[in-house]
Amino acid sequence: MPRMRPVQVAKKGAPFELVERELPSPGRGEVRLKVQACGVCHSDSIAKEGLIPSVPYPIVPGHEIAGVVDAAGEGVIGWSVGTRVGVGWFGGHCGRCEPCRRGDLVDCRNLRIPGINYDGGYAEAMVAPADALALIPDELSPVDAAPLLCAGVTTYNALRESGARPGDLVAILGIGGLGHLGVQFAAKMGFRTVAIARGVDKEALARKLGAHIYLNSQTQDVAAELNKLGGAKTILATVTSGKAMSSVIPGLAVRGRLVVVGVGADPIQISAFDLIMGSRTVVGHASGASIDSQDTLAFSALSGVRPTIETMPLERASEAYDKMMRNEARFRMVLTMGA
Repeated sequence: MPRMRPVQVAKKGAPFELVERELPSPGRGEVRLKVQACGVCHSDSIAKEGLIPSVPYPIVPGHEIAGVVDAAGEGVIGWSVGTRVGVGWFGGHCGRCEPCRRGDLVDCRNLRIPGINYDGGYAEAMVAPADALALIPDELSPVDAAPLLCAGVTTYNALRESGARPGDLVAILGIGGLGHLGVQFAAKMGFRTVAIARGVDKEALARKLGAHIYLNSQTQDVAAELNKLGGAKTILATVTSGKAMSSVIPGLAVRGRLVVVGVGADPIQISAFDLIMGSRTVVGHASGASIDSQDTLAFSALSGVRPTIETMPLERASEAYDKMMRNEARFRMVLTMGA
């Protein structure tokens, strides 16, 4: 049988290990991808550390997968061998639960997630349901496409569903793995874009990414400054600090929205007065389904949005993961699989 190399985690908390396995065959409704690149995401810690009890060990992490279809199972329609495709956090839906029946596919109660509940993209090949696939445009390289399938769709979809219109003031809280893409998307969508970060050292980067205004949260009262500008229609919170999110809520415009995509341990504290007096809202936003990923990729190809990445070969997956977890990645780590 043909063989392939994945990087797996054998049990909760175990180290990454490069192993050999038989090349998997796609079942009905599935395709096999020759993986070309896979992004490294903080959510990979769910598999690495067993943060949920249902992780099926041994598991191959990775949910930012770019590759090429090299085999299709029975019943697959519309995806042929040789097609460039990606798979993100949305790795398939059941079609039976109430959210699925109402069209909220990313909220499927039986959501399949590569690298979390089935083998993901830290591998030379992987199998995924056909409904998880997103078409990759020719203009995007595999290493650029991979992070867009998680960090990209998360920020792009949150912004386009936020209710903000071109010309509105939109702020991006945090310039990191999510935020550096959020700033680009906001500017390309025609919003008056404010980047918010700590310190003066990120201002040049923020403006290069497309921000019209930069606010230094270490020296400025961000909410007050946003109010001077008329208030933000949307604040996209990409940071992991509940305290930082709480502090910007008074800077929302009337009927403004704080859209939360960063996951932190500390709570967001909200004054009822700040919500009621401005009819403001605070909402969470999941990434999106496979068609949302495809829209993200298409918009990125059209507008020139690209992630800032550092690549490492599959064999250095542990090093790439550790660098990401130390918050030293600028801004996304991507594993490459060679030829």
